[in-house]
Amino acid sequence: MADSRTVAASLVGAVLGGVMGYLLFTEQGRALRRRMEPALDDFARELTNLRATLGKAVGVANEGWKLLNEALGEQDAQLRYPSPHQASPF
Repeated sequence: MADSRTVAASLVGAVLGGVMGYLLFTEQGRALRRRMEPALDDFARELTNLRATLGKAVGVANEGWKLLNEALGEQDAQLRYPSPHQASPF
């Protein structure tokens, strides 16, 4: 008897393959892709802007904690929110 995860993975693969075939090999799919691409570009740009905003927020939060620690006399306190070192996916 087949494992239910194997059946589910096969079904998901078949559906994704069908969608990709439609988008790549039919005229209607190509037209849909052309309409979707500007929206996807806008979405990617918004994600990049969000990442930059979050980075600035982390910097502001760190500066606030640093000032608070200095005011309380804790000179060797660690940063509360370490900056992320993840490379940008965009």
